[in-house]
Amino acid sequence: MAARIFAFANQKGGVGKTTTAVNLGAYLANAGRSVLLVDNDPQGNATTCLGIDPRGLQVSLYDVLINRTPIQDAIALTDRVGLDVAPASVDLAGAEVEMAGLLAREQLLSRALAAVTHKYDYILIDDPPSLGLLTINGLTAASHGVIIPVQCEYLALEGLSLLLDTLRQVREVLNARLHVAGVVLTMYDGRTNLSQQVVAEVQAHFPNEIFQTIVPRNVRLSEAPSYGQTILSYAPASAGALAYQALAAEFLQRMEARQ
Repeated sequence: MAARIFAFANQKGGVGKTTTAVNLGAYLANAGRSVLLVDNDPQGNATTCLGIDPRGLQVSLYDVLINRTPIQDAIALTDRVGLDVAPASVDLAGAEVEMAGLLAREQLLSRALAAVTHKYDYILIDDPPSLGLLTINGLTAASHGVIIPVQCEYLALEGLSLLLDTLRQVREVLNARLHVAGVVLTMYDGRTNLSQQVVAEVQAHFPNEIFQTIVPRNVRLSEAPSYGQTILSYAPASAGALAYQALAAEFLQRMEARQ
């Protein structure tokens, strides 16, 4: 069976998008699923979170998108069995300019992934915090939908209408299957009224898409990337780890019920 492919997108930065993609991937792998994490963000944060130095890469997602290098040549193993990564290098920053002149430029990632969909249960695409060509490629490839992380902070929903409008356009022209597969609330602080208000607001906007698991603001979660580790490896007993473990269980229950 072909992999289920999800894009992680929010054009607002700092919402826990990469943290969610990386740690959800780790817990899916821990649950026995084979997972490919595609780092589609020039910042390369997902790559470094998994202990890989973007500066030392011989082949990266840039080569796959621009030079048509087979994605199999770019995929690297991580220290988590079952979790592989298609890493990003700094070269990816210039990819959008180079992609602009290519034929079917919105479908470069989709076509590249077609060669490995039979090898994985899940492919998770970590898109940049923008709505440029890289993100459009991620959304076009996302055959099973987009996961939107939303932080429990002031103006959390501001700008989401722009993302939803982009999703609509991609669905109409490039990927008829594109839909919001889930909304993840991140950086929750139960001590503040604001966090509780944001939860209520997001529940009102996305009553069917929102995950019940809410990821708390957690020091261990913010520390783990600097050690090149997922939260599962770095601090498996932390509140952040328990949240992503629960999110993975809820994710699997929701997505695999749709078989």
